[in-house]
Amino acid sequence: MTVNGESSVECAVGSSVEGGTQIVRLSICIATYNRARFIERTLDSILGQMQPGVELLVVDGASPDDTREVMASYIGRHPDIRYYREEVNSGVDGDYDKAVSYARGGYCWLMTDDDLLKPGAVQVVLNTIESGPDLVVLNSEVRNADFSAVLTPRFIQLERDKSYRATDLDVLFAETAGALSFIGCVVIRRAAWLARVRESYLGTLFIHVGVIFQAPALDDVRVVAEPQISIRYGNAMWTSRGFEIWMFKWPDLLWSFTQIAEHSRSTVSAREPWRQLRKLLLYRAIGGYDRAEYRRSIQSRVSGIRRLLPKFIAMLPAKWANALASVYCGLFAQRARTNLYDLVRSENASWITRLAARIAGLGP
Repeated sequence: MTVNGESSVECAVGSSVEGGTQIVRLSICIATYNRARFIERTLDSILGQMQPGVELLVVDGASPDDTREVMASYIGRHPDIRYYREEVNSGVDGDYDKAVSYARGGYCWLMTDDDLLKPGAVQVVLNTIESGPDLVVLNSEVRNADFSAVLTPRFIQLERDKSYRATDLDVLFAETAGALSFIGCVVIRRAAWLARVRESYLGTLFIHVGVIFQAPALDDVRVVAEPQISIRYGNAMWTSRGFEIWMFKWPDLLWSFTQIAEHSRSTVSAREPWRQLRKLLLYRAIGGYDRAEYRRSIQSRVSGIRRLLPKFIAMLPAKWANALASVYCGLFAQRARTNLYDLVRSENASWITRLAARIAGLGP
């Protein structure tokens, strides 16, 4: 099979058939790369919820690890899994776009390869798409890497399900765009995805955000307030590129949606978050910002006296920065648990960091 000029092999095919006609309401689409150690648990959380009208599709971006062997074992037990092994890796954006093109369902759930569905999540989605919305955004809880502790109970701060029309775009953006940094919360009508511009967003790492918020606005969006997914925090493939992504790529994408009011965009991200000294300190504390990063990313963007503080933070001993940031986050632990979790997992962590984490319930 060839899609966008690249080829893949479909290793197993299954379908839901009723009256001789294939009927697939929902395609659960996973794009994976080098997640052989994690994808089994994800698949297990899904397979127990499968039912007629739901398909599970995995696009493997030419993983060099044991993903092929893991998937072969699952296909042997679940021959209805559709597994596509790509010959080359085209990036997370390209692989999700391919997954939607391969899908047979009226809706595509862009699920991740290391997170877990909560019990009953598939049925919740099926119930929600019954009325034909363009997009469903699922709330999630954020947990640590082994799922033993909750870092954020609700990614989206809504207590009840909510609907949005095209005229509510600013409100939708302000209330959901932050959570939409996690692609696994997206359930989108396949026809809507295919009808919108995608090529412009390849390489952004957030193609789904580009699809959702480009003009014209989607006219029927539902948010499911009760968390349906447990996110394994701190396991992203791009963790080592965190400074580049969250200081530049992510805000550049969000602020490119000029049809959305500035106050809504600023609610989700500052236009230039790298100018916020507390963010520089945090990245210095976890090892994501140093003198090399300063020279690469910031030096040419500022001049004169404005260079002094960013440069000073880049030169600050990382363990000192970690201790300072840990004390700050410890004082506001309920609001900064994910930051504190990053700090305690860093090689720069000290006894101060571990004490702050224990006080916040994140340590042994």
